[in-house]
Amino acid sequence: MKVFCLPWNTWLEFLRDILKEYQLIAPLVRDGYADFGEITAANCDRIKYAGNTTTTPLKAFFFPIKENVIRNREKSKRVLLGVPNCDLAALELLDSIYLGGDFEDHFYKESRENTVIFGKDCDDIKDSCHCVSYGLNPYSEKNGDISMSYMEGCVYLSPMSAKGETFLAKFDLSPSEILEALPEQVVLNRDSIATQLNAQTKDVPDEKASRICIEKENHELWRKHASTCVSCGACSFICPTCHCFLLLDRKGFEKVKNWDACQLPGFSRVAAGEDPLAKLSERLKFRYLCKFSYKPDMFHALACTGCGRCIDACIGKINKNEVITQAFQQG
Repeated sequence: MKVFCLPWNTWLEFLRDILKEYQLIAPLVRDGYADFGEITAANCDRIKYAGNTTTTPLKAFFFPIKENVIRNREKSKRVLLGVPNCDLAALELLDSIYLGGDFEDHFYKESRENTVIFGKDCDDIKDSCHCVSYGLNPYSEKNGDISMSYMEGCVYLSPMSAKGETFLAKFDLSPSEILEALPEQVVLNRDSIATQLNAQTKDVPDEKASRICIEKENHELWRKHASTCVSCGACSFICPTCHCFLLLDRKGFEKVKNWDACQLPGFSRVAAGEDPLAKLSERLKFRYLCKFSYKPDMFHALACTGCGRCIDACIGKINKNEVITQAFQQG
């Protein structure tokens, strides 16, 4: 593994070189929250490297909230910087859905091909973080193009894909050194965060146990937790793997693809008003079954990456980990 060690000033010059040819998007702090924003030469020194997830999930850049599928959109090359592994892991499922079947979504494919993704190490955890429960690590390993670690005034870059290697080769990098492996302290920092996560989530059932307990009836459990649900759909919209959409006809023979969510009333309503998910408790359970049963069966990829966004965003204070833990404890 080749690792480029870029001192801070060299790193900032590298970002400015990227801006000459690519749109650059990275985490910025706005209103007290870290979220993706467009980077310019004037604000590239304000990129937020610390922390874990951004408010906006990675999927929004390949599967937009609203997209006109009739109009030709402008093709632009872009770089996404500072993507955590829970978002990268979601691409495992999204790529299988939009690229792996008989019909490719050419909008999604075009966006993926025109985007270079820099993964990053998580150097902090939230109470809701639980990626390790499903076999993931809090640092980038695959599905991105370049792995990025930051330590003591240096940024360490390592290509994860052929696209990443080609991208780095385009620039006249002047690293202080090229290493064969990450520095020991970077590895120790990674292990420390993973250890903290394992301790925090020791009681959260793993993928297999979660599936088994969710597939049981437990009607009372789902009614209990659905009692505070307001059907806002926030858990689905903010989730890095949820991908349901509506295709709406507009004036002028236009078709617009909009995000949809299984927690919204009427999501499953069909002819004559029949609705198998009319009850809140049924919709809530369906969401969990989709994550741990339906998607793994159809696409061989778990539809939960442990990012914790659904826990943070829920108006009704429904804690997904508590739901599954209680289902597991009830046998």
